[in-house]
Amino acid sequence: MAAPLLTLKNIRLTFGGTPLLTDADLIVTPGERLCLVGRNGSGKSTLLKIASGLVEPDHGERFVHPNAVIRYLPQEAGFTGYATTREFVEAGLKPTDEPHDALLALYALGLTGEENTESLSGGEARRAAIAQAMAARPDVLLLDEPTNHLDLPTIEWIENELGSVKAALILISHDRRFLERLSKVTVWLDRGRTRRLESGFSAFEAWRDKLIEEEEAELHKLDRKISREQQWMHGGVTGRRKRNVRRVAELRAMRQQRRDHRRVQGDVNLEVSDGLLSGRLVLEARGISKSYGGSSIISDLSLRVLRGDRLGIVGPNGAGKTTLLRMLTGDLAPETGNVRLGSNLEIVTLDQKREDLKPNATLADSLTGGRGDQVIVNGKARHVAGYMKDFLFLPEQMRSPVSVLSGGERGRLMLARALAQTSNVLILDEPTNDLDLETLDLLQELLGDYAGTVILVSHDRDFLDRVVTSVLAPEGNGLWMEYAGGYSDMIAQRGTGQEINDTGAKRKIRATPPSQSRRNRSVAASPVGASGKQKLSYKDKYALETIPQRIDELSASISKYEERLAVADFFQRDPDDFSKVTAALASAKATLAKLEDEWLQLEMKREEVEGRLS
Repeated sequence: MAAPLLTLKNIRLTFGGTPLLTDADLIVTPGERLCLVGRNGSGKSTLLKIASGLVEPDHGERFVHPNAVIRYLPQEAGFTGYATTREFVEAGLKPTDEPHDALLALYALGLTGEENTESLSGGEARRAAIAQAMAARPDVLLLDEPTNHLDLPTIEWIENELGSVKAALILISHDRRFLERLSKVTVWLDRGRTRRLESGFSAFEAWRDKLIEEEEAELHKLDRKISREQQWMHGGVTGRRKRNVRRVAELRAMRQQRRDHRRVQGDVNLEVSDGLLSGRLVLEARGISKSYGGSSIISDLSLRVLRGDRLGIVGPNGAGKTTLLRMLTGDLAPETGNVRLGSNLEIVTLDQKREDLKPNATLADSLTGGRGDQVIVNGKARHVAGYMKDFLFLPEQMRSPVSVLSGGERGRLMLARALAQTSNVLILDEPTNDLDLETLDLLQELLGDYAGTVILVSHDRDFLDRVVTSVLAPEGNGLWMEYAGGYSDMIAQRGTGQEINDTGAKRKIRATPPSQSRRNRSVAASPVGASGKQKLSYKDKYALETIPQRIDELSASISKYEERLAVADFFQRDPDDFSKVTAALASAKATLAKLEDEWLQLEMKREEVEGRLS
């Protein structure tokens, strides 16, 4: 076995009297792919800083191989003192490196090196920081949330790049797909201690759950043993004195062990305040367009969102995702076309920038709006301290200012605010930012059970696959296309991933090797006229105009049938009528499914004729 490049042993660290790390170990060998996982606040970033040499532990050993080069990517890079991104990346080079190595790393990430560090967007700053970490070709790369602020094309490119580098990797990320594809070893940081699994992240959750079950069983045995010894004590100390002294000492030690035990941090208790049922049509966009600086961001987009839909919006940074979201919700008027909102809508928005959070406001005021100490959730008043506990905040944090919160804590606070509001439409702009994996699991379950409609923008591929029922993606030149299913389904249908909006090297990043475009495949399989162009018949045009109305009518009929069948004594009262309504409901649902498929095929055909696919 090769000698370790980096070793941490028996690391202990205490912040403000509270032990953060109590017995943390880490061993990294050449070429190893290791992911570090744990709840928000468990000390993952701190352990990575100790590994990089930026933080000194209270106790423990840190060893770095004399010839090893280590580079650390923090969650937030500091650009103070550097005028351009080139200067920033050059500062991370080894003495033996050449200046052009910095430019090569920047070009690979779509930057020129001439960008002013004071005016970088979040995505540009992240790419520059990654370029600095990778430019020196280190032996060990310590990456803390490398996918933060990055779009999907860049994330997928970095995955491929990291998969081919020779450096050993230690990764912290909330992106499941990223961890599954890159990690070969998993280290779980839990209650100050590290536990190592010689498998990648895909095997972690089952392993973790098994360990927790075994620990709970051992804790139960300890409780029963303490109970027996206490009964013995209460019955009077008799027999040999030496034996009694030993048993009393053992009981004292068991009680101390029980007191010292730190349970696994609890799960966030997510509960959404459901509003009144919205109309079946949530929104309909007809031919909407928007452009900036002469460039078309959205061109002639038509879209319908129905009650219960889960629509995901994806695309590279600068593609216009947030602009589109604002247009669909009526916050921004389109240049052409119109957006019609449905009836009885109660819309709640979660903003990715979290600008609504006032840095000097306390957590309690952020949740109550400064009105007392009560939060109304699902029509019931709850004390703000109790509601905060559902999102893993301690009661003593009530009066803490928002400015002292970590990124994960701010994410949980924004969720707590949004979910307390009554809604039947949730608009979520990057809801997964800074949330730990356990909280993401619960958020996915909540959205799955949510009775309303969800429209979300996300770069988290696993989250999209688990949550959305369709994906809206840019096709270039302001054209957008809706695909059924999640992100993986979109990739399968398009044959390619997303194209990055490059201001520098103008490169293209793809999730899979380019193949025949969807348009070419579709047109090749479709009948064409003598002119070589596919045409819509009169019958097709008529069907496109009438099918939406028939779908609405069938949906209304289905709702009425379901209401009749929901009556408690319907079957006992009239079994024959019950059978007829059941048969009618089944027939209506079958017809609805057929009409929806027919409409989808005709829509795809119409878009091909109009040249909307590229």
